Amino acid sequence: MREAGSPPEDLFGEIEYDDHAFRDRNLYDRWPLIVRLSDRVNVEWLRQEPPISDLDGLSIGVSGIGTIAAANITPRDQPQYAFLAFSMYARWMRAHPTTGKTSIYSDGSAHRILSDNSTFIDHANPEKQKILAAGDMNMFFGATGKDLLVPEREQTVWNRFSALDLEFLGPQLPIGRPAATKKPGVTITTQNVPILHTTQQSPADANRQLNYAFASRGFHESVSVRALNETDKWGTSDHCRLMIEVVWPMGVP
Repeated sequence: MREAGSPPEDLFGEIEYDDHAFRDRNLYDRWPLIVRLSDRVNVEWLRQEPPISDLDGLSIGVSGIGTIAAANITPRDQPQYAFLAFSMYARWMRAHPTTGKTSIYSDGSAHRILSDNSTFIDHANPEKQKILAAGDMNMFFGATGKDLLVPEREQTVWNRFSALDLEFLGPQLPIGRPAATKKPGVTITTQNVPILHTTQQSPADANRQLNYAFASRGFHESVSVRALNETDKWGTSDHCRLMIEVVWPMGVP
């Protein structure tokens, strides 16, 4: 989940999630969140600490408020296929007043997320990693236009995912419903799928993609992702949902 608001007090005990996720709720109004909805897996949420802390196996250094949540996911019947899940939200940041600008950008938050993620990467043996990361990056993959974004800066984010051996999974066409109207900020040949509609649009008019999934190189071959962006499956949010499936060896889901 990304951009999860603080739940009502009477719902706190209804679902399982990191009970420390909202401890700084006075600092920000939305958060990435990992929620357990199935008895088929065990979930160990990683406790968030300042990034320079001495971390143990169940903690993560977090350098941006409301940008990341992490948990160890272990199938109950096949614990050998455990993996680490990250929920990401590259929240908007406003340019510093000394720039004389009022523009907002998300690549700064995205790089904070990747810095926090990079501590889990074994560069000597990247093929041993099993990391799944997904969320709202607030940027257009393959962007070229500068009206809505800063493509040169955002390209450094996509490059850094690759440098950390995290494969881009999309979703991309032909999987998912294509946009009915021209996508802003990208070339006509883009494979992006509509995931977000603005306040002036309906799900049928959606033409922007901000949400993406990544997985460790090698592990990514067991992961598929698609956007539930058909109008009858969209849901109540301005973002549609992503369906991410991890399929274990021998076809065991």
